[in-house]
Amino acid sequence: MTDSADPAEAPAAVILIAHGSRNPAAQADHRVLCERVADRTGAGVRAAYLELAEPSIPDAIDVAVGEGATRVRLVPLFLHTGNHVARDIPEIVEAARLRHPDVDIELETHVGADPGLVDLVADRIG
Repeated sequence: MTDSADPAEAPAAVILIAHGSRNPAAQADHRVLCERVADRTGAGVRAAYLELAEPSIPDAIDVAVGEGATRVRLVPLFLHTGNHVARDIPEIVEAARLRHPDVDIELETHVGADPGLVDLVADRIG
């Protein structure tokens, strides 16, 4: 009998990607968000930054894989499809896939594309 592991059950890491800022308060806010998402979902959630702060996206992926993650889900916390979402982050993810060919590295759609964002904004102003 062969043991076929379900990839959805594999040890997974979730990386929430922020733009990054030189302001330490922005980094602290992002870490708190990651902790709250982890508490709510039970997932292993970690922070990463596109630029201006650490850890970088590649470093966060490498650490997750080094800690045994066989699945890495990346969630860009960006509102719009600019160059970072359309080009920069996908290029970083593709390079990570080449470094870690045995790891399932998934790039989720940026949060701004979620229809729930309209409800959030409407509730804020309504």
